[in-house]
Amino acid sequence: IRTQAAIRYDSNDPHALLDIYRPASLDGHALPIVVWIHGGGYVAGSRTDMANYARILAAGGYAVVAVDYPLAPENPYPAPVIALNRALAFLSDDAARLQLDRNQFVLAGDSAGAQLAAQIALLISSPAYATSTGMHPGIERSQLLGTVLFCGPYDGRLIVSEASSSKLARAFVWSYFGSLDPSPSTLDAFSIVPHVTRAFPPSFISVGNVDALAPQSYALAHALQQQGVYAETLFYPMSHQPPLDHEYQFDLGAPDANESLKRMQAFLRGLTAPAIDR
Repeated sequence: IRTQAAIRYDSNDPHALLDIYRPASLDGHALPIVVWIHGGGYVAGSRTDMANYARILAAGGYAVVAVDYPLAPENPYPAPVIALNRALAFLSDDAARLQLDRNQFVLAGDSAGAQLAAQIALLISSPAYATSTGMHPGIERSQLLGTVLFCGPYDGRLIVSEASSSKLARAFVWSYFGSLDPSPSTLDAFSIVPHVTRAFPPSFISVGNVDALAPQSYALAHALQQQGVYAETLFYPMSHQPPLDHEYQFDLGAPDANESLKRMQAFLRGLTAPAIDR
């Protein structure tokens, strides 16, 4: 796997960097793009955290883009959304130079990164939502094939409710929103579940059975299915052993994480036309 490291996607921001992982054997091919947005509760994490997982995905014939975004509390909401939207525009505009297929984008993420991926997919797929936020999507709906979402929060009201009993949730809420009591309009804009339409892209959604955020994945999957959007889910009953906690999918020494990887890879193959199959 070849790595193109520390590519700047915003010339005005020295921290706006992304890495691209691609099979060396497919140099010269315009590859489908999987943009992976890292987790970390909006306050931590880096694109480099995704390096090994990105290499595994890239081996299937994809250009996997791991992207940095500004972190809270120095950069509160909606700074990450604005930056990531700019990264998509950069990848689309420079697709020929970077050997990318600008008509095959998949947005993926874990934890906070899953929420950001879903929010940007909403921005791209719902003109009404884009208008309400005042943001213009970085790519067109026709370019976005799907989303891959692991263990994310998709309803701001539930996050604020959890903050009343969880010190960790309280820290995330204060850092990202700048207040323990964000305005209703801010929470509404953050939330994916109430705004999805039938134009939201097909999605793969998974979460562990003892993850505190599991109800949010269930709610998002239900909302998409109610709209007639294809939502492939990988959920586990509460009785499942061993218990699967937050970010279970990265423990590739465990059978369930390997199963999630295989299911996700099959979902991606169903969405895209990888250069490896051409």
